[in-house]
Formats: sequence, structure tokens, C-alpha cells
Amino acid sequence: MRGGPARSREALRYGRLRPGDRVAVIAPSGPAEPARLEAGCAVLHDLGLDAVVGKHALDPVNLGHSGPLRDGWHRLAGSDADRAADLQDAWCDPRVRAVICARGGYGATRVLDLLDWDALGAAAEASAASGRGPKILHGASDVTALHAAFGTRLGITTSFGPMPAGMIADLAPAVSRGMPDESLDGLRAALFGGPVALPGTHALRPGRAEGPLTGGTLSLLTALLGTPYAPPPAAGRIVFLEDVTEAPYRIDRMLVQLLQAGWFDGAAGIALGSWRDCGDPAELDSVFAARLGPLGVPVLAGVPAGHGPRQRTLELGAPAVLDTTMLDTTVLDTKVLDPPVPDTGPDPAVPDAGALTLVAPPGGAR
Repeated sequence: MRGGPARSREALRYGRLRPGDRVAVIAPSGPAEPARLEAGCAVLHDLGLDAVVGKHALDPVNLGHSGPLRDGWHRLAGSDADRAADLQDAWCDPRVRAVICARGGYGATRVLDLLDWDALGAAAEASAASGRGPKILHGASDVTALHAAFGTRLGITTSFGPMPAGMIADLAPAVSRGMPDESLDGLRAALFGGPVALPGTHALRPGRAEGPLTGGTLSLLTALLGTPYAPPPAAGRIVFLEDVTEAPYRIDRMLVQLLQAGWFDGAAGIALGSWRDCGDPAELDSVFAARLGPLGVPVLAGVPAGHGPRQRTLELGAPAVLDTTMLDTTVLDTKVLDPPVPDTGPDPAVPDAGALTLVAPPGGAR
């Protein structure tokens, strides 16, 4: 298999960060806007992290990598080889505890063939053996391609959430003034450890399910089908889906493609995040009900994660519980299941309105 063998073992939970940890901010897709990247890195510094920026994060090149820059042409953060090198160098650097993607856009799939997966795997194993746990890969949107490949090939969980040149850049006032902010609180809890609750707004199909969390941005999951980097089928898993600026008919077409490919076969449940600028919400609900309802599994909508003004952070690969029946509300709850947690009733960390709860593994933030 190109890119190295896929791994089927249970995913190792990534190690939580501590104040003073070094994080590398790289751009595997589009180039970051300098002012926003600076603002986002300042937020990371205010959170107590030593943020260093990759060599090519600000290097715009044309999509075809040739000729002078042209206005109106799509741009990438350096050549494919440049972006792959920034990612690999950061991941294999033993001083780095997290690799944080500056932004999404387009281009992450183009670096997958250029990565040395044996070296990446060795670095992940060395990080896990250090006692701190595997390092973190964090990002969203186009970074879904990296989440799928790292999760499958390296056997680790990854972090899906806001990025420095995106929403994190807008969190500076909340950090400097100590203001409450749900996106900031969710990011802090996911990276450093601690519970965070993400409420769903409504259930399209009731029920309860358990399984590892998988998924990400729908268009990227579809684009990976038939490649060596496709995420494994969702059997036994809870699927998280979101996207941006996709018309309802295109979302329907992508869902049909995943269904016809058998990717949803045996899925335990579905959690739907934000669908910013994706048309009439009622039409989207109709599409989701028609395509996903026949799976016969619970479908929870309105989880505040993905594109949009509410960007909470999800740990892909982590054990999850989706419950649309508890207290007549909707709940998606991910938690540590190692060591096993006895069933003692509803988790007191979950509010009555229902939530997605992330709990740091033992030995998290200190």
C-alpha cells in the first residue's frame, strides 16, 4: 500500500499539553494571512504555549506551482514538497508536543503521498513511549484529510477544531480579558484536559449509541474514497459530519456516494455539526433524514463544531456516546473508557440540555 500500511489497533489518546509546551504551527493547505496568523499565535502564547511557525506557512504559490502569482488564482502555502516537509519536520521534532494547522482551504490531500509514514509512525511511537502520550495533530476543514490518514496509519486520536489563522485569531480579547468564550473553553479543555460540553439542538432520529468518533468535513471524506488514505468504514463508530458553502443537492450527492460505497454500513450513530452557507436548514434536515434515517441509527443535529461562529473541538478517534433520549434531550458524549468507567447513571458534567463531553485522559494537564 502506498504511504505505508494502515493500522487497525485501537487508537491511542493523544497526550494533553502543559504550560510551556512547544507547538508547531504549519500550513498544509492554503497560505496564512500574516496578521491573522500573528494574532492566532499570540493567543497560543497567552494560553502558555511556545508557538513556532513553520518555514513555508506564509509562502503563497499558484495552484500549479509555476509562473508569477496571479490575482484570482487559488494559492497554496508553498509547493507540495514544502508543505509536506513542514508537516513532517514538525511531527518528527521531539521538542514539539503538538502540530497545529494554521488554516484549511485546499491542498492537504496533495501532501499525503510525499510524507514518510514510517518516520511519522516512529515519531508517534517515540512520543507515546516518553510517558506523555502521542503528540497532537490539530486543525479542521481541509485538515480532515490529515486526520483520516494519521488516525488510520498512526493509530492515534487527533483534534478537530479552530485554527490560528481562523477563529483562534478572533479569541484574543477573550484570552486577554479573561472573558468566557465557548470556542476558547472547548479548545483549552481539548488540548490541556478537562470536560467540555457541546449541546446538540435537535434529534432527527432518536436512540443511543457508543463507539469511537470518526468523520470531519464531508467533502474531504468523500474526496478520500478510493485512495490509500480513506478512513476505514464507519462500522461501530459514531460519525461526525459538517461542511461549508455546499448546496443541499451537493451534500445529498456526497452522502449518496458514501452510502453507495458502503462507508456508512454498520455505523453506530451520526452527529451533525454546522453547515454554514449550505442553504435552507429545513431542506438540509430533510436531506439528512432521507439519506441517513434509513440507517436506523440515532442522528443528532446542531452540534456546535465545524465552520461557523461556534467552533468547539472534537477528539476524533476517542470513545463516544451519543444519546438522544437522556432526560428527553440530545447528547453526544465522548469520554475516557480506559480504565473502564462503571455505569453510575448520567454524567454530572453533562448539562440537562444534553452535550458532547470531552474528558482528558488520566495524567493530563498539570
